[in-house]
Amino acid sequence: MNYSKLISATFLLLLLTENRIAAQQMVSINGTAQGTTYHIKYFDVQNRNLKTHIDSILTEFDKSLSLYREDSELSLFNRSHAIRLTTPYFYPVLVKSKEVYEATEGMFDPTILPLTEAYGFGAKKTNPISDIATDSILSLIGFGQIQFDSIMVSKNKEHVRLDFNGIAQGYSVDVISRFLEEKNINRYMVEIGGEIFCKGSKNEGSPWISGIENPLKPGSLVTKVTLQNRAMTTAGNYRNHFKKDGLVFNHLINPKTGSMEQTSLLSVTVFAPDAVSADAYDTAFFVMGIEKTKAFLKTRKDLDVFLVYQNASGKLITYASDGIKDFIQSVSN
Repeated sequence: MNYSKLISATFLLLLLTENRIAAQQMVSINGTAQGTTYHIKYFDVQNRNLKTHIDSILTEFDKSLSLYREDSELSLFNRSHAIRLTTPYFYPVLVKSKEVYEATEGMFDPTILPLTEAYGFGAKKTNPISDIATDSILSLIGFGQIQFDSIMVSKNKEHVRLDFNGIAQGYSVDVISRFLEEKNINRYMVEIGGEIFCKGSKNEGSPWISGIENPLKPGSLVTKVTLQNRAMTTAGNYRNHFKKDGLVFNHLINPKTGSMEQTSLLSVTVFAPDAVSADAYDTAFFVMGIEKTKAFLKTRKDLDVFLVYQNASGKLITYASDGIKDFIQSVSN
């Protein structure tokens, strides 16, 4: 064997690979989907603009899981006793929903739609019911009311209905991320409605950076965080809430009690290996509250949180779990 030729060939291959990486240009595309905006950036040696493909995927995604489309697969299920699954999106969300429902002892529960609508939230905005018949509505709540496999999903009671708003957007981020990887793109940032997943790094090895909004100063940041091969999603009550008798209640309902309880939490940001997990857990943690969330994380090293809340005097307090502390950057406002 001619080792000098082998070494030369190996060096040439490495050189070509380095040049190939260096030649990659960042493609940036923006658009609208799911009633919000998306921003996607990626490095592609072919410099392809994949916006048309991505828009098509997100349209089909909405046809499956949108609560706002009367013709979606989800809306059809909510009007029916059972349906056969026809898209590739419904079943994975059911599987993840069951997983998080069981892990959080029901603090994340997509069967919460009857309660959501009773409080005046949901797809069809209505005036909140003044005296909610909690016991009657709670009889419809609980993921055990749903039976499913990869072919069909059914419900145990007629008026049980699903709301995937607390998980679907995160899953759409994962769907688009997988699409990019199928195109041999492995350095990218996908953001849809504030839910983010970042893979690899930007040019010269610099990390992707995302911000966490200051709940008391919308438009400004409370901190920045570097992201690599990780998802980040946020749930908050500073934009969707209402006042009653001088008290502020958040829009995230406790599915166990049926109440919208007071909380000092302003936002919960979750970091996870995928966006669908982060999205589901940020809802659950918001309902669980600060101390229960901290206790839960002791058993889950795959998850991290950044909590923003107020103390008794109204001062803004932040908490970062151990696994994310090294990635947090201070900001000057």
